[in-house]
Amino acid sequence: MAFGAEELRVLRRALALALHPGHTSAEDVQDCLRLAESLDEAIHEGVRLRAFLLADLDRYRAALPGTAAGYLALLEEALGAAYRPVPDDLAALRALRGNPRAAALLERCQALAEQDVRARFAQGARRVPAPSVPPARTRLLALSGGAAPRSQDADKRPPAPAPKPAPAERPAAPGPSAPKRPIPTPGEVFPRRKPPAPPRQLVG
Repeated sequence: MAFGAEELRVLRRALALALHPGHTSAEDVQDCLRLAESLDEAIHEGVRLRAFLLADLDRYRAALPGTAAGYLALLEEALGAAYRPVPDDLAALRALRGNPRAAALLERCQALAEQDVRARFAQGARRVPAPSVPPARTRLLALSGGAAPRSQDADKRPPAPAPKPAPAERPAAPGPSAPKRPIPTPGEVFPRRKPPAPPRQLVG
């Protein structure tokens, strides 16, 4: 983008006003606004021309090898406008390697492609987060009411033997039982009846 003499004069005044504010006149403000509008128009025009240039470059590349001269000229113009070659450009230039102009452009485009790859790797390395350091282990504290912490001496002591089971209690010997009643005999249960007396005989 090129500036004319009048535009450069306004730009110098705008820079002076930015460095030394407080002495701005209405005329200076209007000149800065007109310069800003001109810059906006130039930027939009540059974007439009770049889009047309890239569209023509795609058409000429698709029609290779018959359009080699036009394609190489457009590629040089695009590279001058900060165009970054794509893989299709590298493939087309390799196919035209017998042309000295194409061979020179191929070396230039390969160098730009390598710069882009290194820039992407460097950007990716900056985005990789640093490994997180695990937090230090905190010492566990005994809560109130719990078991008291064991000392190192207690840990070295052999475990206490398991308590022996208590001997089972023997059942108590039965005490002297009460004397048993003698079983009655049948004669006692059923006593014999006395035989009836014989009838008396009367003597006449």
